[in-house]
Amino acid sequence: MKIAVIGTGYVGLVTGVALSEIGHVVTCIDVDPSKVEKLSKGIPTIYEPGLEELIKKNISSGNLHFTSEHQNGLPDAEVVYIAVGTPQRADGAANLDYVEQAALDIAANIKQNIIVVIKSTVPVGTNFHIKNLINQHTTNGVHVKIASNPEFLREGSAVKDTFHGDRIVIGTEDEESAEILAQINEPFDTPIIKTDISSAEMIKYSSNAFLATKISFINEIANLCESMGANVEEVAKGMGLDHRIGPDFLKAGIGYGGSCFPKDTNALVQLAGNANHEFNLLKSVIEVNNNQQVLLLDKILNRFGNIQGKRVAVLGLAFKPNTDDLRESPALVMIPKLVSLGVSVIAYDPIAVNNARKQLGTEISYTEDLTEALKNADFTVIITDWPEVKKADLSTYNQLMKEPIVFDGRNCYDLDEVKKATMEYYSIGRPDQAPELIS
Repeated sequence: MKIAVIGTGYVGLVTGVALSEIGHVVTCIDVDPSKVEKLSKGIPTIYEPGLEELIKKNISSGNLHFTSEHQNGLPDAEVVYIAVGTPQRADGAANLDYVEQAALDIAANIKQNIIVVIKSTVPVGTNFHIKNLINQHTTNGVHVKIASNPEFLREGSAVKDTFHGDRIVIGTEDEESAEILAQINEPFDTPIIKTDISSAEMIKYSSNAFLATKISFINEIANLCESMGANVEEVAKGMGLDHRIGPDFLKAGIGYGGSCFPKDTNALVQLAGNANHEFNLLKSVIEVNNNQQVLLLDKILNRFGNIQGKRVAVLGLAFKPNTDDLRESPALVMIPKLVSLGVSVIAYDPIAVNNARKQLGTEISYTEDLTEALKNADFTVIITDWPEVKKADLSTYNQLMKEPIVFDGRNCYDLDEVKKATMEYYSIGRPDQAPELIS
């Protein structure tokens, strides 16, 4: 089937490449000519394991094309996916400007009846709004059907999630559209859930809000564990063995980040408010996460008092491993606060350094070498649990730092191994490992 995908951001690019891989002829459209030029040469514009190989393979096969001209991708398309950004507005609501512009571009360029599929995360009711917008601006009598097909990709494993996901949700107005989209997605060999459009829109927000709630809940438990001498990892294990709860997203740390959870939780609160419903639970989830992102700073100040003039190694800039995405990363909160307190920061990340420079500027130093970051540091702060950090020999901290003092926001190390290393170690929801406590 001939498919067009508008937007080559995270969702659009992965979607377009995956659809080409299962045999469809896909044209990905983006208004940024520089992105299109790179992608046409097989150079991905985001970091995602396995994506580059699939881009090159399907360009070579003739199944995958990139263009910055809507008239090159839309007239022959049978199905058009909208996968543009819906950034958060100041009031927390989703900004639909890019989705609406995509609708206008579709209306101006389609030549036949099509199904428009909204892949972007949008509030309930958006699909019908977009359908009406397209119909109001088409001039050649074509018929447009609308569908909601939310994405459930995890950054760092998006390619794997596309081909081996938990479910594919398809929300349509009619059975014929649902069947066409089911046939398009059938090669993914993933369970397909057919719903009405409003339910499909709500499934996306509800899923992300629930996962964010699990994270904030276990972080609150972690903070309570610290006060009462318990170990949150043992608590989470005991909880997770209950099949009604499950072990996923019960890992304590310094909060969630990324492009989805913060934006979608805020948007759902705003959406609820518009419906005269106070979503108090989710407001608390957001508040807990905001507090959690600066939790390590309190631990640092409790340990040192004045940290002016000290050198700190910050390990990890991306909001999670296997991505170069810094959106809502705790690093963007922690590092400016450390700098404001007079600390000299050297930040390590194996992938995200270039993106970080654009956001954090030149007030700090950057490196892709873990040992360079640790050398002569007064203390270390772990923000992202990169494999390189988790697998590091703990003796490295003793060898390279002035003193082996580590504040771990991701609970990377086993406490028994920490004790053997005789390092000073502060984590989340677990007993501190300080020299006076170890002896």
